[in-house]
Amino acid sequence: MTQTMARSEVRVLIIDDHALFAESMELALSLEGYDVRRLPQPQTAGSLNGLLAAAIRTRPRIVLLDLDLGEHNDGTRLIAPLATAGAQVVVVTGSADRSRWGECLRYGARKAMPKTMALNDVLSVVRRINQGLPVMDRTEREELLRLWHDQRQEREAMVARLMLLTKREQEVLVHLMKGRQVREIAALSVVSEATVRTQVKSILAKLEVSSQLAAVGLANRVGWHAVSRLSA
Repeated sequence: MTQTMARSEVRVLIIDDHALFAESMELALSLEGYDVRRLPQPQTAGSLNGLLAAAIRTRPRIVLLDLDLGEHNDGTRLIAPLATAGAQVVVVTGSADRSRWGECLRYGARKAMPKTMALNDVLSVVRRINQGLPVMDRTEREELLRLWHDQRQEREAMVARLMLLTKREQEVLVHLMKGRQVREIAALSVVSEATVRTQVKSILAKLEVSSQLAAVGLANRVGWHAVSRLSA
């Protein structure tokens, strides 16, 4: 069990792009005597590497981490390297997706909790970590990991079905994702509407869905992009 440290010796790092929440947490932790730091958030998409380097330089003992750090910046990617660097990562997120919480645990987070919880609940987790106490019971942890595992398997199955599409079917699916109708796709592709309908029928069969809307939803759900994208 980890020995309790004086709160003034415990550096808590807050990584969150919601200013009001982060400021409230910073104030509450400071009043409890912790050494609190807060990092400025990335201004551009895909700039997590710089944020990670800055976080590790602060040598935090505990990190309170949001998952949605501005457009295209997924805080989940920070968990494993922060944990490897010795930080105790607590995810405090606006996401209600419990399978995503399970993913956080899989990557090394000590706990995942919603921002809707009372501020005192977050402070309690920080206190328990500092005291070397558990912050999540086994049943809850196993349930979240199971949800993550099930979702991953489902996603892999959807990706496998998308991989069955021919290049032409991929192109038609891209058109559908852009909201184009069969007649418009046929005109753009210089083929008959009957040909496009046949291709759409094949797409639905391979993806195991019953409608064009469902096919588009499946592709969007896994963040699919065709190997050969079409011009807008």
